[in-house]
Amino acid sequence: MSTTATTETELETTSLADLLQRVEVLEAEQAKQIKKKNKLTIIAWGGNLDQIWPTTILATTAAASGMESSVFFTFWGLFAIVKPEVRITGDNWMQKMMSVMNPGSAQKAKLSRYHFAGAGPAMFKKLAQDHQVATPDELIALANDLGVRLIPCQMTMDLLGLNRDDLIDGLEEPIGAATALAEMRDAAVSLFI
Repeated sequence: MSTTATTETELETTSLADLLQRVEVLEAEQAKQIKKKNKLTIIAWGGNLDQIWPTTILATTAAASGMESSVFFTFWGLFAIVKPEVRITGDNWMQKMMSVMNPGSAQKAKLSRYHFAGAGPAMFKKLAQDHQVATPDELIALANDLGVRLIPCQMTMDLLGLNRDDLIDGLEEPIGAATALAEMRDAAVSLFI
């Protein structure tokens, strides 16, 4: 009987030592993991009204509910934060054509579908007004008031010939893709709109 008891004790000791080692390895791996913050980061690449609207609604809702919130405006999404009075930008004909084809500000944005020669955005805005939904411009101003970090993409600004004076007030300094990825890395929620 003592042989059986010794074997069980050895098994228990080996199993306990093995389990403790496994726990130690798991704890070390967990310590390396990035801790997610109560944070929303949105990559706003689309400049259409039906992309700008949900971007601004989600960013302001997150901030109002206590989440840290940031929006990185890149490519066509960058035009949502161009001042309404800025029309032609850039140094060469290609940049100037891009600015003519993409009017600045959220209030001039078109729908991605159902444009109907301009009637689509007007109908959509009328529906929003009837249902007391704030406009994207109002939501951008609200986002600023709520502390949402509104961040333009420096590379896209360079590509499209936009400078800091072409953009609305209240924005953070422009950043690049690597910094935008760092923003997303510790966010509990990251969206690409």
